[in-house]
Amino acid sequence: MKVVAFNGSARKGGNTADMIKRVFVKLEAQGIETEMIELAGKKMHGCIACYKCAENKDRRCAVKNDFLNECIAAMETADGIILGSPTYFATITTEMSALIDRAGMVSLVNGGMLARKVGAAVVAARRGGAMQTFNTLNSLFFIQQMIVPGSRYWNMGFGRETGEVLKDEEGMLTMDILGDNMAWLMKKLQD
Repeated sequence: MKVVAFNGSARKGGNTADMIKRVFVKLEAQGIETEMIELAGKKMHGCIACYKCAENKDRRCAVKNDFLNECIAAMETADGIILGSPTYFATITTEMSALIDRAGMVSLVNGGMLARKVGAAVVAARRGGAMQTFNTLNSLFFIQQMIVPGSRYWNMGFGRETGEVLKDEEGMLTMDILGDNMAWLMKKLQD
């Protein structure tokens, strides 16, 4: 089994990445392979509503001059998907929005290729706006018929400077429990 995580932060190796890595520790302890894809610095833009993906039905976006189709390929082969984003003005980053809009459309027009995969949202925030960010990430999972495990609190951690989220004890415990629950759910679905 494999989980692929997409770090939507503009800051490679920042708080969002730290939170995803914390979930990975629990997944890897259960024998689940993990991979993090950093969206920072990657050429990727939003959906242009050309609907060529609906015509082509080739499980890829028709726009081929950016990084998005590599992300879709990783999603397609994974059993679980983590979407991680810092909170930018009470929502997700533009990179994460591009991923959600385009991968979501490709999945929908290709028979729901993400259906019944396990999905989890991870949110970093300096102070506020995290719930809206969390709900936005989860919206992809629900419209795609994915299965979403919970934790003991909403999957968020607080910190501004790189590494600061690691001091958020409750946030880190939430990531630990999320990792355990995600691994448990994936194993149950495999049975």
